[in-house]
Amino acid sequence: MQVIVEQLINGLTIGAFYGLIALGYSMVYGVLKLINFAHGDFFALGSYLGYTMLVTASALISSMFGLWGGIAVATVVAALSLALVGMAVERVAYRPIYASGRLPAVVSALGASIVIQNAIMLIWGPRFQAYPARLVPNLHLHLLGIHITLLQLVILTSAFILMGILYFLIQKTTFGAAVRASAMDRDTASLMGINFNKVIFFVFTLGPALGAVTGVMVGMFYRQINFTMGWNYGLKAFTATILGGIGNLPGAMFGGLILGILEMMGSAYISTAWKDVFVFLILILVLIFRPTGIFGEKIAEKV
Repeated sequence: MQVIVEQLINGLTIGAFYGLIALGYSMVYGVLKLINFAHGDFFALGSYLGYTMLVTASALISSMFGLWGGIAVATVVAALSLALVGMAVERVAYRPIYASGRLPAVVSALGASIVIQNAIMLIWGPRFQAYPARLVPNLHLHLLGIHITLLQLVILTSAFILMGILYFLIQKTTFGAAVRASAMDRDTASLMGINFNKVIFFVFTLGPALGAVTGVMVGMFYRQINFTMGWNYGLKAFTATILGGIGNLPGAMFGGLILGILEMMGSAYISTAWKDVFVFLILILVLIFRPTGIFGEKIAEKV
């Protein structure tokens, strides 16, 4: 039983990564009905920016803000930088072709993904980069016989706080109502006085910023990062989005957590070589028997 619980904690940690990235996919699709295939590369770029901050300026920021303060500063810098990158990509790659339909937007998104991925390779090189060793004290906590590392606890706490803040912002605030109204009917929302450009600005800055925060978490957790990681994590996060219900923010969160648990359990009790096959098999079954995902696609609601 203890081993199962520890595997669940490991699965929740990985699932938190997928869930945070999936939120970016879900927000963009909910508002624009666009699959932003560049979102995984936003996550990778954020991880590299966090790595650069923690390697080149770790002594300075740690002396000024302490260990956790230095990590927080590096994460905030990466998030703000990716918010600007997301806004720039929306202006250059997406906005000029909104009126052309979905297919050109998908092609443009793939093009943006390739550009960002190759930019990462050119700037940081094709080799793996390693986050600083012992960045976080390797402390193990024992709770009721269950082993959990301090880093896992920090990641899970931070991820759930971020998810909760985003959920509150979208579901309980006036601006969140504007976002949901725009997702439901853009034209009617505009007639009601909602500035659709502000909604687009919101989803294309917050989504990449969340991706950057997740990228720093992944770098700290696994220590090694590479320029292709955006595609791998982006694919898993997109799968989580579909699993939970595309366009459904709570569904994206829970879809990521479920995917992480399935992946970890499949790896532990079946085979690490077959863990991805097991995950996508579950996804296929869900799509066969419930095409809108476990929680359903957000199509219409009263706001």
